Amino acid sequence: MRKILLSAVAVAALGYTGAAQAQTKIGVAGPLTGSNAAFGVQLQSGADQAVADINAKGGVLGKQITDVVQDDACDPKQAVTVANQLVEAGVVFVDGHFCSASSIPASKVYADNGILEMSPASTNPKFTDDSGSNLIFRDCGRDDQQGKVAADYIAKYFKTAKIAVLDDNSTYGKGIGDQVRMNLKKLGIPDAYDTSYTAGDKDYSALISRMKQAGITLVYIGGYYADAGLIMRQGQAQGFTPQYFGEDAMQASALWQVAGPAAQGMLFTFPPPAEKGSAAAKVVAELVAKKEDPTGYVLYSYATIQLWAEAAKKAHSIKPARVARELRAGGPWPTVLGPIKFDSKGDVINAAYAIYKWDNGNPDLLVP
Repeated sequence: MRKILLSAVAVAALGYTGAAQAQTKIGVAGPLTGSNAAFGVQLQSGADQAVADINAKGGVLGKQITDVVQDDACDPKQAVTVANQLVEAGVVFVDGHFCSASSIPASKVYADNGILEMSPASTNPKFTDDSGSNLIFRDCGRDDQQGKVAADYIAKYFKTAKIAVLDDNSTYGKGIGDQVRMNLKKLGIPDAYDTSYTAGDKDYSALISRMKQAGITLVYIGGYYADAGLIMRQGQAQGFTPQYFGEDAMQASALWQVAGPAAQGMLFTFPPPAEKGSAAAKVVAELVAKKEDPTGYVLYSYATIQLWAEAAKKAHSIKPARVARELRAGGPWPTVLGPIKFDSKGDVINAAYAIYKWDNGNPDLLVP
């Protein structure tokens, strides 16, 4: 089923009469433009494949599903606008958003309007901890989980390093940066330099000079790939080549495109490679046949729609409240990510993180 990419005005103008009434509309929201557009591509790729596969098997409860795709550019205000547009479009479920700074405010709109939302990528704990709604889920892990994995790895392999912990002061970047700081402190590992940088800046030379003067040998970056790549590239140009460490937002080929060889050896946390598992084999083959990359958050986006569809079938309803109850009560649900079961907050039980290293433009798994 061809996806819809329309404004709320256009959606309302069409009216969706006739054959369209036999369709069920779901939303897909993420950064299709801006510095995080690479992740929007991942989300849309996974969503499109999930919709195609589900519709090929007859849809959900006898109706084909159509994805209404919207761009939030990872901007909180735009995310709220997008959420309201999806409400007006009549979606019953939203696959999104990507950035925590977008998902958190958008989730209030969905909750207020009785729409089920599942993020495939928003890792800030506040997304589910503070939602106060039974309609909010995520099928990825949380920063308090991946922050501990990163700190444990640093404590084991870089105990004597002089550490800088940076963040971009965003909901996501500062959130994961603070988790790493807290967990390093618990392990008795001090950070020698601790600061926030300005996202979107084009010149990080002053920041790099301060870290050089402090003798930093390991830099943890809480933020997104565009800024991290620029920091590494400019650092290399200034002769500053510490061990870099990041988080799940570093799992994008766009990082290497920005940083080039300066990203060689960068470590980062990301869930274990679902694309290599047997549960995802068929979908991965479909994506590869279309020359689409199945890595990153592609399969997480696929799984959000897969989970919604399976829960709707079991609930014999697409009503969000019924589907949400089924998601929490049921499971483990079979997905392309493997079996998933949710806790009372809407988080995945026993979500896992692994350690990866960038090597010649490819992220290699180091520690499962």
